[in-house]
Amino acid sequence: MIHPTAIVDKNAEIDASVEIGPYCIIQGNVIIKKGTKLLSHVVIQGRTGIGENCTISPFASLGGPPQDISYKEEDTSLFIGSNNIIKEYVTMNRGTIHGGGITKVGNNNFIMAYTHVAHDCMVGNNIIMANCATLAGHVEVSDSVIFAGLCAVHQFCRIGKHAFISGLTGVPKDVPPFMIAAGSRAKLYGLNVVGLERHGFPKEEISKLKKAYRILFRSALPLTESLKIIKEELAGEHIAELVDFIESSKRGICR
Repeated sequence: MIHPTAIVDKNAEIDASVEIGPYCIIQGNVIIKKGTKLLSHVVIQGRTGIGENCTISPFASLGGPPQDISYKEEDTSLFIGSNNIIKEYVTMNRGTIHGGGITKVGNNNFIMAYTHVAHDCMVGNNIIMANCATLAGHVEVSDSVIFAGLCAVHQFCRIGKHAFISGLTGVPKDVPPFMIAAGSRAKLYGLNVVGLERHGFPKEEISKLKKAYRILFRSALPLTESLKIIKEELAGEHIAELVDFIESSKRGICR
């Protein structure tokens, strides 16, 4: 299943079912699990693990050294889960010792062409990153987030579950779960209603989140008072998740 033009390091652990196409280079302590396909011209370096049934398109570069001037060849890693589609020219870098030493990407993600996942990012499951979406170092992305094309997320930012980041958006602060963010310096533009409906959120839960959004971001109340009101008046799992995300933010949130 390995094309004769491919170069595979003797230290790599490759499942017998893995397909490695023309001109791929596997360098270092790479682990690739069953059913994964490297179509052609893929480069995988360092201590990189790739799960089952991933499809990796030409010219993707995975597990390269972090783009961090403090990096001194420390033994750090990249882990990519299962059932991911990784398109052309995607780059994902290993972690740094300052950020825990690992970059993680979860399962069932669709990572389109020219996207970048920098060192020490923590990316969840069922995420779509459209063309040229970029995550700087130490970014945390929760499950079921959608990034439209040509957007960029500042280092150390967090993106909450089911958020939608519009095209051409620069994200300088945390984006709370369930929200739409857009603009050259991202602002919130309401609840991601279409995304929530597609994921089966009940109408009553969406109504609660809409009300919470209006109290938090469309009233003249201070944020602390708004949070107190929705905790008292709008009980529920998703409300609790929204409140916890905002209260735990270190960079501050997009408003």
